[in-house]
Amino acid sequence: MSNLTGRNVLVTGSTQGVGQAIVIAMAQAGANVVIHGLQDDASAQQTLRTCLETGVQAHLITGDLASDAPDPTAEVYQQALHANPEIDTLVNNAGTYIDVPFLEMDMARFEKTMRLNVYSYFFLTQHFAKHWVANDIAGRVLMIGSINGRLAEDVHTAYDTSKGAIEMMVKSVAVSLAPHQIRVNGLAPGLFYTPLTAPALDDPEFMQWMQKHTPNGQVPGAEVCGESAVYLVSDAAKHVCGHMLMVDGGMSVWQQPDP
Repeated sequence: MSNLTGRNVLVTGSTQGVGQAIVIAMAQAGANVVIHGLQDDASAQQTLRTCLETGVQAHLITGDLASDAPDPTAEVYQQALHANPEIDTLVNNAGTYIDVPFLEMDMARFEKTMRLNVYSYFFLTQHFAKHWVANDIAGRVLMIGSINGRLAEDVHTAYDTSKGAIEMMVKSVAVSLAPHQIRVNGLAPGLFYTPLTAPALDDPEFMQWMQKHTPNGQVPGAEVCGESAVYLVSDAAKHVCGHMLMVDGGMSVWQQPDP
């Protein structure tokens, strides 16, 4: 695994699932971490303990990035810098999805999806970028997208739209910030085995379908996302800029799975 010793990382939505795997991997790679979640619950405390056990500095902050406040990202930004004033790496991961077909989607639910999945990424990145530029810090940003940014599902139209936006945000913000020595990339996970997906993947028929439609035939845990995320923010990827790395076992490139 790449070495992140000396780096200071904030990972939003990192008390469970993919975000949790990423923040733990960052700590294991030597980075000091700030964990963020919606609330300070048992999962948040377990994530904090796991990170501290690696020997790095670790802090936990909470905050709703999709609240009705004029700029909910401002409070999370300020909390994060208070916890660790040396933050030089941001991982935008917090997100939500709603199983609502297109013809039944309403403005309120669509807006909530966009506020968390798109607005928070954009404006939290802007807060840190302004800070880094003002202080001559070579920052790094990783935006967590999804295979749904390229492959659609009929009941996830709002989610799919938001993740498609993330892919273009990675490219456009990378171009904007590269002259300031701030490197921006993205990571798009496929389906992984997490507590959230376990009810579906524990169904043998569904698991068989997933394995059949994934070229390498694997449905791993979220830890593989952690390893990929560490690489993208490390010096090993210093010439990788504006790239969306698909971590999906090849599902997004397979036009027609074998019948």
